This record gives sequence, C-alpha cells and structure tokens, in this order.
Amino acid sequence: MSLTITPTIARRLAITRQRLAGPMPDPTPAGIMDVVRDLGCLQLDPIRAVEKTQYLVLWSRLGHYDVEHLHTLLWERRDLFEYWAHAASIVLTEDYPLHQPNMLASRVEDNDWTKRVAKWLRENHEFYQYVHDALKTQGPLFGTQLEDRSVTPWKSEGWNEGRNLGQLLNFLWTQGEVMVAGRKGNQRQWALAEQWLPQWINQPPLPEAEVVRIACQKSLRALGVATAKQIKIHFIRNRYPNLKQILADLVSEQTIMPVTIADETTTYSDEWYIHADDLPLLERLQHGEWYPRTTLLSPFDNLICNRDRTELLWNFYFRIEIYVPKVKRQYGYYVLPILHGDQLIGRIDPKMDRKTSTFRVNAIYLEPSWSPTSAGRQAITDQINALGQFLGAKTVILPEGWDKAEGTVRGI
Repeated sequence: MSLTITPTIARRLAITRQRLAGPMPDPTPAGIMDVVRDLGCLQLDPIRAVEKTQYLVLWSRLGHYDVEHLHTLLWERRDLFEYWAHAASIVLTEDYPLHQPNMLASRVEDNDWTKRVAKWLRENHEFYQYVHDALKTQGPLFGTQLEDRSVTPWKSEGWNEGRNLGQLLNFLWTQGEVMVAGRKGNQRQWALAEQWLPQWINQPPLPEAEVVRIACQKSLRALGVATAKQIKIHFIRNRYPNLKQILADLVSEQTIMPVTIADETTTYSDEWYIHADDLPLLERLQHGEWYPRTTLLSPFDNLICNRDRTELLWNFYFRIEIYVPKVKRQYGYYVLPILHGDQLIGRIDPKMDRKTSTFRVNAIYLEPSWSPTSAGRQAITDQINALGQFLGAKTVILPEGWDKAEGTVRGI
C-alpha cells in the first residue's frame, strides 16, 4: 500500500494526535490519563517563569483544569510516575515494562559512565545501605530528612560537585531502585520502588525486541507521521536497539505503512511512516474534517521538542534561550510558541509575577509568513487571558498596540 499526503495533512495529523485539535478532553483525571496515553510522557522542568512545563503541556490540551488531579494520579493512585523518557518526565505506570530496560541497563558496567557510578556506589556502600534502610523503615522521605554519610565525595566539574546525597538518590532513581513519591516545590520525596510499585517491579522484564516493538509504535502514534530518526529520539529517546529491522517487520505485517509527504513544489526526503490505527483519522483529515484550535505551547511541549522536525514541518525555527545571556536573546527567557490551526504563527515572551498576581506579556512576535487578522489577534488574546486565569493572575497586561499589530509588538 503506497500513501502520499501533503505537508498540510502531515501537520494536521501530528497536531491531532498531540490532542491539540478536535474536541478538547475533559479536564478530569480520566481526561489527563487520555492525554498522557497519547503523548507518552510529560517532560518535567522546575522553571516557573510562567508555570512548570508539565502543567503547561496539559493546559494547552485541556484548558483550565485542576493541577491537583495530576498530583492525585501521581502520588495517590500511582497511575503515573517520574522517570526518563526523552527527558526527565512523568510517564504511565502501565508503561513500566518499557522503562524497565533502562533501569536494568543502568546497573550494568558496560561503559565509562556506568563503571564510574558503580565504583562510587561500592565505595559508599554503607552510605547507600543507610539510605535504603531509612526509606524502608521510615519512608517516603524528603532528601532533607536524610544525611550525607558519604565516604568518598562525588567529583564533578559541574553543579553536582559534592552533592553526594542528591547524586546517590538520582543514581538509584535511574536504576529503578527508588521512586519519586511526592513533591514539595522542587523537593522530591523518595520511596523504595519495591514498596511504591511492587506489582510492577516484580514482573519479569519483557524481551528487548518486544519493548522496542511496543515503544516505537507509541512514538510513531504520538508523532502522527514520522521518520525512523524522529521515532528514535521521541518517547524513550535513543533506546530502540535494532529499530530498522523492527520497523521493517511492522511494515511487512502492515501494522505501520510507509508514506510519502509531497505537494506540487516539495517532496520530503527520508522514509516516513504512519500507524495503521491512524488511517481512519488520516482519511477524515483528507476529507476536510479539521477542527483547529489556537493555543500557547510550553517551550518543552511534545509537539516541538524535536527542533529539526519542527523546522521541517512548520518552517518554524525555535530554540530555548534560558541559558543565553540576556543581551544576546532574540526573543526572551521563557518564550511560548503560538499554535494557530495547523501553523506556528509566532511566540510570546511572558512573565508571571506571583507577588502581584500579574501575568505580563513583554512582547508578541508574529511570523512574517502569517498575515494577522482581527479574528486571529483576538484568538491569541483569548488564549493569553485564559492562561493568565489558569495561573491565578488578577491582571493580564499585553503590549500596547497589540490589537492593531502587524508584526512584533513590545511592552514598555
């Protein structure tokens, strides 16, 4: 079966599979679970210039919702947990078997890093045993409730220098021995995995090929349409051994289909794939069933976390400037891209001042390729106000002249 779709349909398929078009999910725990199942993960990041990214990613899809629902799913129902996906993330507990291979691999001394970690843990065995025993008898515990009893300090040229307790807990977290059982601000509460998720960690690991077979399909479905390279760096990033052969097997079984992306002027290079389960959605999109939305995206949003793919599909160059010196920033510290229908039409540079309950947009940058209309500007304004309301702002301040702006507009 040979499929050819246009770049527009490819974008719409990706956006719909990302739950950024069509009917909005209910802002309930069940709705959150539906979204996370489609996305595969919610990236974690502590920066709160606007709001933590895990909350923003859900807001873009659910609108106004109660963040305590997410906490309930994490800490009470334990339907979700924190682990590595394409970055440190919130993932589905039902996907534990897909993350378990990374936990087990992190314990094997087969490269310079794992050898170094294992050596340090052996040198600090009594320290490890103290933490293990404390969590077993007293846990869950915050790091502040544990002592640094290291014998050999952790050596690093970076910010982890001397952070012995934090490093020990992070190593054990990566290895799947401890889990995050709660949070207070950016402080993590820790528990032994054997006590937190015993019904999962005691299951025998899935064969490697089966893990890759399941995970690559989850990655492809989250992307809508993708190349092997894009699948590889999405969801469980770079943990797809023998991916080429497994994709070939899935094609042979007609579980996934090769697809060409082309229009009158452009044909995308590389081989692209679509999942057979998304063919009905593709057919509806090709027949004009498209229900677009306007929303603002976290800089770490799943739709745009692959910068090269974002530039290819949307002709939108996006980089995070958090670590760029202020004088060298092109757009701002924590910029939110604007999704309008099937286009990324610009970005805003916002800041939430929680002391004054003020959500201020310092600047709005529109792409030269987008011709603003009054309806388009109003849709963006509505989303800025909606985000301000979600953040608890009493006042939302937009740059003066925004209602008539044809391009970039900055505040004072």
